[in-house]
Amino acid sequence: MKSGASAADRNVNYWSGRGGDEPIRFGFLLVPGFTLVGFGAAVDPLRLANVVARRTLYQCVTLTLDGSPVRSSAGVCVMPDCAAADAMALDAILVIGPNPLPTAGVEPILRWLRAQAASGVALGGVDTGSYFLASAGLLDGYRSTIHWEDMDALLDRFPRLVVSSKLFEVDRDRCSCSGGIAPVEMMIHLIGLGGGGHKIASAVAELMIYECRGPEERQKTALRDVAATSHPKLVEAIKLMECNIEELLTMEEIATHMQFSARQLERLFREALNCTPRQYYLQLRLDRARQLLTRTNRPIADIVMACGFVSFAHFSHRYHASFGISPSADRRGHATGGDKFANVTASGRAPALLPPPGSTARPEVSAPPR
Repeated sequence: MKSGASAADRNVNYWSGRGGDEPIRFGFLLVPGFTLVGFGAAVDPLRLANVVARRTLYQCVTLTLDGSPVRSSAGVCVMPDCAAADAMALDAILVIGPNPLPTAGVEPILRWLRAQAASGVALGGVDTGSYFLASAGLLDGYRSTIHWEDMDALLDRFPRLVVSSKLFEVDRDRCSCSGGIAPVEMMIHLIGLGGGGHKIASAVAELMIYECRGPEERQKTALRDVAATSHPKLVEAIKLMECNIEELLTMEEIATHMQFSARQLERLFREALNCTPRQYYLQLRLDRARQLLTRTNRPIADIVMACGFVSFAHFSHRYHASFGISPSADRRGHATGGDKFANVTASGRAPALLPPPGSTARPEVSAPPR
């Protein structure tokens, strides 16, 4: 391929299968606690591509590590087609990530993903699926993305990763997308790159009553983007705060950087956001702390320092005032909601998801965190 080929041209080779009339074979690895909407949003565009083309462009197979049924974060149980090790030769595998992230027992999944990568299979992650690829060392040197709630957790553990806030990323033989219906966007893009072509991809989007926003679209509209429409200096101030969470800037330092007086800075925030810059900075730090607290296993003492608080007592007081719960209780609450999916055993089973055979007990279902 010519060195001047576009990124899209480079990506085509990895998502077009074996060529000819052979279907492109996609495997969907369902991790215990996987997001049901993410799974549906990823698989259905491929089904519709077959409908539009009036032939089998794509073959889809659902997998779990050991072939056992797996329960989604919504409580719906899915019977896979087969165990991961028994799957036919695949062209691409998408990990449908769980919510919340598991804290243990994922090494068998990582070993299998590494083996697939070594055999030349293209890999992707849906929602938190990219966290598994990163944990397996399979995103090094690739652009990637993840659901915005888990972005801090991902970068905290893998600071060298190139992670964007886009809806999806396709970089050579890796792809990733955020949660919700973002997989629809990514899969339509992959259909355009692969066997379907842009005409079929457009028809799929129309059938799904979906207006594609494009790969440059961000997951959510950040406050600073909204602020940009009113005052670019406000955007500048917010960026300074976001980049200085651990080593805090004083209001005077922020104002000086912007060639403002402290009084002008305060007036700007009050008029645009109905709060002082100090209040905004504090809430920014608390929001960051909550993401790290509820979505990582990082010690609370480390989080306190990483978010610029001088003591645990001060942090705890501010946290409770903002969220109505103590940091420790908030972490325990999230851990309780995720326990069913945290301890994935070597067989790939998440304990207590299904009652034993012959039992009359109803399976326990917990509400998903998001």
